[in-house]
Amino acid sequence: MSEKIEHDGIIEHIDGSHIRVRISQTSACSACKVANRCNASESKEKIVDVYGNPNGLRKGQSVKVCTSKGTARKAIAIGFILPLAIIMVTMLMTKLYGLEDAKSALVALGALIPYYIVIWLLRQRIARGVSFYIE
Repeated sequence: MSEKIEHDGIIEHIDGSHIRVRISQTSACSACKVANRCNASESKEKIVDVYGNPNGLRKGQSVKVCTSKGTARKAIAIGFILPLAIIMVTMLMTKLYGLEDAKSALVALGALIPYYIVIWLLRQRIARGVSFYIE
């Protein structure tokens, strides 16, 4: 099994060592013949920032953007797993304290505010750990 995640993309912009690549993220059923008539099929375009040597690359060129599975796991943990854990722990603690459901839910959502402030403050450090490269 491959230890990397790959997406085909097109270079949108090159500025020094900063390369912006547009990737099309498609669902599994987007290749289906009737996907244009089905509401289940989905395709999203995203811009990925790649930092590296742009030698030989030009705007409009088709490239393959890659990252490691470890990097993907780290991004999923930061974006989904940790916030879910904060909500669950906060809900449990406030329910044990005796708050009613609505107040408990509001406190749990409010507990995410400091988390996202910390994420924002550490964004440069996180960006160094979550990186993409062009193959």
